[in-house]
Amino acid sequence: MRELVYYVAVSIDGYIAGPGGEFDFYPSGDEAQTAAYMGRMNERYPETVPTAMRAACGLTDAPNRHFDTVLMGLGAYRPALDAGITSPYAHLRQYVVSTTLGTLAAAPDPGVTVVDTDPLALVRDLKREEGQDIWLCGGGRLAGTLLPELDRLIVKSYPVVAGSGIPAFHGEFNPTAFRVTDREPFDNGVTVTWFARHARH
Repeated sequence: MRELVYYVAVSIDGYIAGPGGEFDFYPSGDEAQTAAYMGRMNERYPETVPTAMRAACGLTDAPNRHFDTVLMGLGAYRPALDAGITSPYAHLRQYVVSTTLGTLAAAPDPGVTVVDTDPLALVRDLKREEGQDIWLCGGGRLAGTLLPELDRLIVKSYPVVAGSGIPAFHGEFNPTAFRVTDREPFDNGVTVTWFARHARH
């Protein structure tokens, strides 16, 4: 069965973005360190690089290694819309969970499916289909809602305290145990940790 995987960058204090959706506060290290880190992660997960950036990253013809579907909330989709990009991951099946997207001036792209109903039902339907895993790229409110169906986490932990902002998970108190399956530190200070959900009872 396909799995739902939350692949996300977080600050030390657990925020994925600032109060206004900012993510430019993450430290990146020097040029060589950044190139090594980005090269490693892009090679491992080429499908998570936006379509418009794939050529510059040398990934024009790179196959999808892990995911064939991306799921995002409006907050994760909005930066692309603000840049005039309506289909940020054209190489994937794209779903945006939003009840307000229809009120935006920029109309959704035909390659993007807007879901304004229960995202848990959507994920359960997607999991029953054949294919690669499903990438949850944000945001925190959607991650909190989908926690019951979340199978794995890939957390890129940056050495910075945000102080406030959008948490990685926003929702009700619901302790959910995961186990570490791998961890890799990088010279730019980022540590990537892979988690798998403990067996469901």
